Amino acid sequence: MTVRAGVVVTGTEVLSGRITDRNGPWVAQRLLDLGVDIAHITVCGDRPDDLTAQLRFLADQHVDLIVTTGGLGPTADDLTVATVADFCGRELHLDAALEVHIGGIIARWRGRVSADPDPAPLQAGIRKQAMVPEGAQSIPPTGTAPGVAIAAGQLPAILVLPGPPGELQAMWPAALETAAVAAVMARRSVFGQSTIRAYGLSEADLAATLRRAEQQIAGFAALEITTCLQLGELEMVTRYPESSADAYHRLAALVTEHHGAQIFSTDGSTIDDLIAGRLTGRRIATAESCTGGKIAARLTDRAGSSAYLVGAVVAYANELKIGLLDVPADLIAEHGAVSEEVAARMAEGAVGRLGADTAVSTTGIAGPGGGTDLKPVGTVCFAVAIAGRPTVTRTRRLPGDRANIRALAVTYAMHMLAETLTAPNPA
Repeated sequence: MTVRAGVVVTGTEVLSGRITDRNGPWVAQRLLDLGVDIAHITVCGDRPDDLTAQLRFLADQHVDLIVTTGGLGPTADDLTVATVADFCGRELHLDAALEVHIGGIIARWRGRVSADPDPAPLQAGIRKQAMVPEGAQSIPPTGTAPGVAIAAGQLPAILVLPGPPGELQAMWPAALETAAVAAVMARRSVFGQSTIRAYGLSEADLAATLRRAEQQIAGFAALEITTCLQLGELEMVTRYPESSADAYHRLAALVTEHHGAQIFSTDGSTIDDLIAGRLTGRRIATAESCTGGKIAARLTDRAGSSAYLVGAVVAYANELKIGLLDVPADLIAEHGAVSEEVAARMAEGAVGRLGADTAVSTTGIAGPGGGTDLKPVGTVCFAVAIAGRPTVTRTRRLPGDRANIRALAVTYAMHMLAETLTAPNPA
């Protein structure tokens, strides 16, 4: 039997959209990696009745584990532990050792800020966080709020985690070792999970291949396939029991056979992973106009990027293209700022000015204004310059609004860069 879990994200600030939920997807992915199916992710405000309703709903869905995030602080609206205890029919008891531990954390924190003249409210908050349901196992805090794990008999096991993502993620290893969670994990089946990534492949074309695979591959029904198209990249994630590994390998071979030109990864590697590997021993710079530094930001999102990224020039105005990247003024006058000729000189200028051996550039019309019949909104010119090779240039017409055009341009530039880095040197 497959072990199933549900996640309840609490917090009125999340429910209202003031804060984007980072915990639900993170917890879901960690559980999926462990072979646990995710039945539901729900969001509710800081109201005991609403949280109780979510707990009851998930229990009625016969999940094996419920993970809650948020509502563990010292304030009046932090009611998750009390609500979970009431749901499980457990009394709350003071954990004296935990109270001392939290008090020590608070004391160290208070040593760095001004002292509160009235310690009573602070002590009340510490005691509130040290209240643990009867029979539950507390999890040491990674901030000030401890977690709680409850094996609830006929109810699902419940794991209560803090809301700040950094605290939750730091607490996760200890949470998995609690008796309640470990007992659930011991019942899970072993699943494999593999990811194929493609660029420029439509969902309709992949769906046609999957229908063909369903007819040709024995055991196809055991494969759980999900697809997601985002910014031109199509991701196909397949989960399967160990006994169906051969069926998956036949599927992967069929997909590769039909769409090999679009597939850039069969082992789950992202385009960022591939570029990082291909830039080993190189020094890269970016020269960006319409993307406004987003390619450089994408490159620096990855830890260790200082090993290959030299820097970036955001040359939005023509004067900066001329002054910082050595683009000739008469070239802009002849071809326009949005042209492959200008994109090429921008990339080459970045190589020369920033001491790089590789550069990628963009110049385009992101809109909503500025388009013409010859160069409508969405026209973006790209270039990749590598020292000792001819500069590669391309032009694309990208759809959508300004934000979408810029995002698509970054993705295209990353794929063009990866492709150019592996292309043979024509010289």
